[in-house]
Amino acid sequence: MQSRDFSTNTSRREFLARCAKAGITAAAAGAVGYWFYDPTVPEPDTGLGSEVFLADFSAADVQPAISVVHGNDRKRTVTRALEALGGIETFIKSGDRVVLKVNAAFASPPSLSATTHPELVSEVTRLCYKAGASKVTVTDNPINDPASCFALTGIERAARSAGARLLLPQETYFRPYSLPGGRLIRQWPVLFEPFKEANRLIGLAPVKDHHRSGASMTMKNWYGLLGGPRNLFHQDIHNIIKELALMVKPTLVILDGTDTMVSNGPTGGSLSDVKPTHTMIVSTDQVAADARGTALLGKKPHDLPHIAKAAAAGAGTADYLSLSPVEITL
Repeated sequence: MQSRDFSTNTSRREFLARCAKAGITAAAAGAVGYWFYDPTVPEPDTGLGSEVFLADFSAADVQPAISVVHGNDRKRTVTRALEALGGIETFIKSGDRVVLKVNAAFASPPSLSATTHPELVSEVTRLCYKAGASKVTVTDNPINDPASCFALTGIERAARSAGARLLLPQETYFRPYSLPGGRLIRQWPVLFEPFKEANRLIGLAPVKDHHRSGASMTMKNWYGLLGGPRNLFHQDIHNIIKELALMVKPTLVILDGTDTMVSNGPTGGSLSDVKPTHTMIVSTDQVAADARGTALLGKKPHDLPHIAKAAAAGAGTADYLSLSPVEITL
């Protein structure tokens, strides 16, 4: 076999060209690493137009509160948890335009608990309309194909059957946003279209294990509002969750621990990853909700750095007991 000889088989010009290409590739890889870890992150040119402002959807006249209801019927537990906080009418008024931010990240059936359960979607939609809402929009920016995710999770059917508008992400629905004082969310594309006319926001999230962040609950649920190459943020997962909690100020968060994915999260894939934990948590404070939810995974709030980070940044309290939680067993 003849040996390769650059002097005979490759011209000097070709060799230099290959070296240049290799150098460019290495430089590009280095630039990505520098972009992510440099505290003075440059603002990317999104090409999406002018920057937007995300409204504060919290109920300003309502004191921070949390309720926890134990039972295996989602419709009953979420209704009872809301009643413990004064009823849905405390948060949703006549004419309100409500966004339900679900977790529809994966094209998997509800039984795997990787996504928001369709029963919860339909019941919360029904309750919002009962309180007088004029419009309810269900949305998320899934990891897998959006149409498949909303169909296979059962969320599409549940939303439409309850009279909600289903909004699947499109490129034109994203606009650049910068978190004031943020290091990671700067000129980053966010799913803004659902919020253009909304004045109330409810997050609906399952409790599940997550191999990077330790858990995925209500604060991690906002990850689905990010567009672009958001996987870059995986390298700084706890800080991006903290920034998401500062970016989004919801009216309510609903944390569904009726069944909890206790292993192999966030996708799971087997019923053996799921454990019945029969708990529904509703709160005006997303940090408190997640702090309470850690117990369903056999953890404590201090096991998840993003909880302490979000609390220290002012997104809520990790001391959920300070909110005098109402606990009910059905």
